[in-house]
Amino acid sequence: MKKIIALSLLWLSIGHLMAQKTYSKEIEEQIKQFENSLSGRVIINGKPDNILDRMAYFKVKGLSIAVVENYKVIWAKGYGWADEKEKRPVTTQTLFVPGSISKSLNAVGVLKLAQDKKLDLNTDINTYLKSWKFPYDSISKGKKITLMHLLSHSAGLSFHGSDGYSRAVKIPTLQQILDGKPPSSSLSVRSEFEPGLYHQYSNGGIVITQLIISDVTNQPYEKFMYNNVLKPFGMTKSFFNQPPPNNKLKLLATGYEADGTELATKFNIIPEQAAGGLWTTPTEICKYIIETQLAYEGKSSKVLSPEMTRLQLTPTVDAVSALGIFIDKRDETKYFTHDARNYGYSGVYYGSMEGGNGVAVFINSYDVSLLPEIANSVATVYKWKDFYNPVYRNEITVPESILEKYTGIYLFEGKLASVFKKGDGYYYWTDGLSSKMHFSTEQEF
Repeated sequence: MKKIIALSLLWLSIGHLMAQKTYSKEIEEQIKQFENSLSGRVIINGKPDNILDRMAYFKVKGLSIAVVENYKVIWAKGYGWADEKEKRPVTTQTLFVPGSISKSLNAVGVLKLAQDKKLDLNTDINTYLKSWKFPYDSISKGKKITLMHLLSHSAGLSFHGSDGYSRAVKIPTLQQILDGKPPSSSLSVRSEFEPGLYHQYSNGGIVITQLIISDVTNQPYEKFMYNNVLKPFGMTKSFFNQPPPNNKLKLLATGYEADGTELATKFNIIPEQAAGGLWTTPTEICKYIIETQLAYEGKSSKVLSPEMTRLQLTPTVDAVSALGIFIDKRDETKYFTHDARNYGYSGVYYGSMEGGNGVAVFINSYDVSLLPEIANSVATVYKWKDFYNPVYRNEITVPESILEKYTGIYLFEGKLASVFKKGDGYYYWTDGLSSKMHFSTEQEF
């Protein structure tokens, strides 16, 4: 029996390797270089890391990536397991629900309705809400919330967020979620300061835009978004359906906690579809990146006109908060981006404002630590301007007699911090995060 199982796993692995697309010698060399160039802000002893080693280090079961160069997806690849117990590997067809990247596509849906004169971005949201009304109070100081406020997270609303809902429990309606009523697991979405003052990230504000889309179009949110946003972009394998359709279940990546523990129900249901309910692949997100780049340059208009695309990429209350997108300026070069995190999943995408470069990467892990290293490696291989400028440090061996004196609790820059020992070395903790300490001198790490 063990021999049969071993042979089955061997054939499954061979099938997985054969399912991965082969590329030209030049692209294959670039992929190999990417796989061996992972690093964070600091490169220790001049040696970057291998992707499989870093996945193992962060307990990431599966990873999927697609890379854009010159407005084209030049390669895509999966690593590890979509489901470790089932021995189901990640392929370029594996679907993830990474979370807030959904907001970028949702914003396109809202802007499409504005482009078609069915919405005004600067009108009181209660003008369009039919099935629920936002309960203004004295905190908003008589100012009305608009779609521009909601999409740029400047409406002054409470954060609101949940980990989704188990498939075994009753799923709340959007109205129950917005009012914080059972079976919703989150607090109500209400004003915390007057709209338009500054950025405060609010999943609840995006849920309101979801309700507006349904109320204005008289359609289920997922139907409108598929027909008017996803399909025109060519994202025909993606969907906002929650729960996902039964015929898609074998394509779904199973979610895992940060320590590698599988989610009890494999994935949660996300009724806040606009905020985090999109099931998709990196290749599909790259289609959105490319179309946004082309429309921004006036070369395409599959969904949004160049003018509306430029509006989406224009920050509002600060230098980074655009409409469903954030602008990441690195020296003189700008990238549009959004990261994502759902219970059991994480992801990020970047698109250059000029030149047609980009990347999308998803993992089925709640730990986001690997994602910057992936983006840094892609930026290094493809020489993205200004994106990644690492600091190089050489590590020295510090005597144990000195290291053990550093353990303890500290007050550093007004925050609690601590140094403690684990099996593989000493760690520094603050703000709920811990990192291994690598010493460049006996006093510096």
